[in-house]
Amino acid sequence: MLTDIPPTLTISTAEEPVITVAGAWVVNALAHGNRLNELQVQLSEAMALKNAQWDLRQLYNLDHVGAQILWRAWGKKRPQHLIMQTAHEGIFERLKLVSAMPLPIVPKPRLTRTMKLGTVVLGFLAHLLSFSVLLGQLVLDLGHFARRPWKGPWKELSANIYRMGAQALGITALVGILIGIVLSYLSAQQLRAFGGDLYIVNLLGMSIIRELGPMLAAILVAGRSGSAITAQLGVMRVTEELDAMRVMGIPHGFRLIMPKVLALVIAMPLLIIWTDIMALIGGMISADALLGMSPAFFIYKLPDAVPLLNYWIGLGKGATFGLLIALIACHFGLRIEPNTESLGRGTTSSVVISITVVIIADALFAIIFSKVGY
Repeated sequence: MLTDIPPTLTISTAEEPVITVAGAWVVNALAHGNRLNELQVQLSEAMALKNAQWDLRQLYNLDHVGAQILWRAWGKKRPQHLIMQTAHEGIFERLKLVSAMPLPIVPKPRLTRTMKLGTVVLGFLAHLLSFSVLLGQLVLDLGHFARRPWKGPWKELSANIYRMGAQALGITALVGILIGIVLSYLSAQQLRAFGGDLYIVNLLGMSIIRELGPMLAAILVAGRSGSAITAQLGVMRVTEELDAMRVMGIPHGFRLIMPKVLALVIAMPLLIIWTDIMALIGGMISADALLGMSPAFFIYKLPDAVPLLNYWIGLGKGATFGLLIALIACHFGLRIEPNTESLGRGTTSSVVISITVVIIADALFAIIFSKVGY
């Protein structure tokens, strides 16, 4: 085959310098072994010869890649003394036209820093307005549901409680036990050094029931159920199911948003109770192994170490966290544009902002109840 003939470059300086280009200057032949690097070195030597004659008549085959290599070696212009076959004239003519084309000018950014800041502020205000509309519609739907509970979406509500609550028991139990073991292990190491073994009940009880239990459950639910809510509403947007519901006169808020929000508000306190129990069980196991404290003594000491008000504070946090996670997830789900890129971006934003808002809300709870429950 003609493409099997290796490309060669011969420099003859007998009388006048003559550079003979022969063989198949095609991409397959040029890419074989170290041939391209060798030709580049020879081309550099050839370009050092002044008024040399280039003979391309022995080229058996030439493609755009081979012609481009020669064209760049020539400095993007034809040599003064050049002989070639008529069939190859067109390739170099096209390269000449392309080289003469001006490079596109990169436009300067039209937005200044102030304008970019304004865009961010306007985007935040748009999110705030959309969230306010969603919250107002939820209040109206709750009022309608309270007036006519027999017409409420009970099936949707029970299904969401099962998906967001019952199906999350496994992961919350696993994380709760592990966190309890780790916290108990670290606390036991320090308390043993000061002879305060009994205070491990106070430390575990207050930290888990008041802070860690609600936070762990909220973060897990935000990553699990919050992302699922956003993805579900986003897919309904992409597949135009939301538009179909609007055409049929089915309200989005009453059938989609309100059941999810109510389900998460109901399920979150129950998950927090479950997470607290599992974390305390993990702490008891670790305390028994490290300090020799029996589970019976741990349970007996727990009510005296942790006032009951802390338990209600934790449940109140759970209901608040559930409301915030559900509203943020529904907000981003309804703002999904009908394309897959927006779906992924919206789901990621939903999880990140939900976790951030939960942490901020927990900090506010800590400030508000700083002198309560101790």
